[in-house]
Amino acid sequence: MLPLGTQAPEFVLPDTVSGQIRSLVELKGTKGTLVIFMCNHCPFVVHVMDEVVRIAHEYETNGINTIAISSNDVAKYPQDSPELMKAFALEHQMNFAYLYDETQQTAHAYDAACTPDFYLFDAQNQLVYRGQLDDSRPSNGIPVSGKDLRAALEALVLGQHIPGEQKPSLGCNIKWKI
Repeated sequence: MLPLGTQAPEFVLPDTVSGQIRSLVELKGTKGTLVIFMCNHCPFVVHVMDEVVRIAHEYETNGINTIAISSNDVAKYPQDSPELMKAFALEHQMNFAYLYDETQQTAHAYDAACTPDFYLFDAQNQLVYRGQLDDSRPSNGIPVSGKDLRAALEALVLGQHIPGEQKPSLGCNIKWKI
């Protein structure tokens, strides 16, 4: 996992919704930035997507912007194509950029491993949280609450310490090109 305190790796990627090329510098929030590696087809992503969108809406008013990135190999997983990413974003009423990392360089720079994978950076682009949304999984019966990520976001907004012990994300592996 990317070590806490790491500077957010820069990127310049196409936004599948707007069609514009977007960068971290342009999209980052004034108080912090939540970067999520995700995709359209992963059951773990689909399971938490409504809560992810709620969190993005809530914390945008606190100066924390959300950026989603898909790095999957669309030749092997066409359901994650940029066209279908746009449809997924519109269907879920995402109020944040959904970027396509065709070369997978951004995923490698972030040491992303699965979908969803959450990275929270402070106003200086220092990593303060990389972990799970909560303990809910597609079939474990635990309701989706976003409690782990929300606790980190609240601490960041309030200027409080975010504990270093964090549970890693769990989901589908990123579909790497060989």
